[in-house]
Amino acid sequence: MLLAASADVTAPEKVVLSSAQHDLIVFSIVVAGFALFAHFLYNWNSMGEVSSRYRPAVLASLCIAGVATLSYLMLFLMVDSGYDYSAGSYVPNPEALSSITSRYMDWAVTVPLLMAELLAVCTLVGRKLAGTRAVVMAAAFAMIVTGYLGDQVFKQGESTFWLWLWWGISMACFVVIYVVLVPAVVTSVRSLPEDVGRGLSQAATVLLSVFFVYPIVYLLPIFFDGGWWTTSIHVAFSAADVIAKVGFGMLVHKVAKLRTAADVAAGDETHPEPVWVNSVHHSDGVQPAQRPFEEWPHRRGDAHSVAGADGATAPSSTGSRVEDTADGGPRH
Repeated sequence: MLLAASADVTAPEKVVLSSAQHDLIVFSIVVAGFALFAHFLYNWNSMGEVSSRYRPAVLASLCIAGVATLSYLMLFLMVDSGYDYSAGSYVPNPEALSSITSRYMDWAVTVPLLMAELLAVCTLVGRKLAGTRAVVMAAAFAMIVTGYLGDQVFKQGESTFWLWLWWGISMACFVVIYVVLVPAVVTSVRSLPEDVGRGLSQAATVLLSVFFVYPIVYLLPIFFDGGWWTTSIHVAFSAADVIAKVGFGMLVHKVAKLRTAADVAAGDETHPEPVWVNSVHHSDGVQPAQRPFEEWPHRRGDAHSVAGADGATAPSSTGSRVEDTADGGPRH
């Protein structure tokens, strides 16, 4: 049903659902949770595929997948226990009120980490990187918290006025993210090899595009209500989460591997394993350079130190002093 924009709204989690609507919500939550868990396992086992310089991107993706997996487990339990089946319909009980809240808890942690993940494969370094990262992570956190206030706290998300007000404040943070992040990505793309820059551009485009889903879905309860709109909200959020965390994470992982291969090829970095991307060989494994044994620093009195070139004495393995005699033999 279409509602007037000035009227109070019905919170999606308070809407009675049909069996089909409830099943579709559960299906989307479980599939998204499985996808996030699979991404967590992939990141856990593939950290060694990138050099230490770009490993923070993989670690951020690992944390994102872990937090989101737990969040979706909580969400499934809330939806499963938050509705009472009666006369062919699922009637929400008080536990259902937390089904949207758990998503904001997830986003408050994972969205700032998505910012860090993207910047970890950009070319910014030092204070420039630290400053940019601090701004976009703070803006991302503020964006989620202000959205939560309008959607769940003020009038329990049933006031058109508060929804619009906090949506506007949240969108101001949204704009800050784009204003700061887009130039950083563009600068990085221009300074990277073509294939690496193209991969970074694709990753940034996916993330910054899917972000538009959230503010649009946020506004749906102002204009529409009913079981199918509640179902649409859950399905849209679940799909967006998978794209933003799994799809984007895989693209960032690819960029991290390409940058690792480029650094190895240029002689700026070593990596013990060959780098393959999409079954294409990009660089061979290069071990760190080892110094000759003679150049190793030796401590005075070390039981394994060797005699110098001038025939100076050195301790033996038993700790007794060994000297060269006139006929060249050792004398204790």
